[in-house]
Amino acid sequence: MSGIPKNTRATIIPCMRYRDAPAAIEWLCSTFGFERQLVVPNEDGTIAHAQLSYGNGMIMLGSIFDTEFGRLMKQPGDIGKAVTQSAYLVVNDADKVYGRALEAGAQIVLEIKDEDYGGRGFTCRDPEGHIWSIGTYDPWQ
Repeated sequence: MSGIPKNTRATIIPCMRYRDAPAAIEWLCSTFGFERQLVVPNEDGTIAHAQLSYGNGMIMLGSIFDTEFGRLMKQPGDIGKAVTQSAYLVVNDADKVYGRALEAGAQIVLEIKDEDYGGRGFTCRDPEGHIWSIGTYDPWQ
């Protein structure tokens, strides 16, 4: 296929918006193990842009803004907690991350279990309602 960059770590990077992006960054880092690669705050405390790395992947996020791009997105709390996409994190120890998620107040929507297709995992909502699946199943293996 032409046009695919060969010298990049990840070619798909989910982009998300949060009402309280600084709190979301802290929660995602302390609960799931993301690392702050770049955080660009605005003077008012909102986040213009953030890049959080996780292994060889990344998410980009920012605060909700009334912009052309911002109006394309809705938050789960605005639409009955529905989502149209979710992220999957490959971890070494799903039970450990499950415990941290519970301690951090995540709403568990699918309990931790061994999956028929391999691996062990669970699904939860972060504090703003975004859905995250976490498990040991590695589709690259």
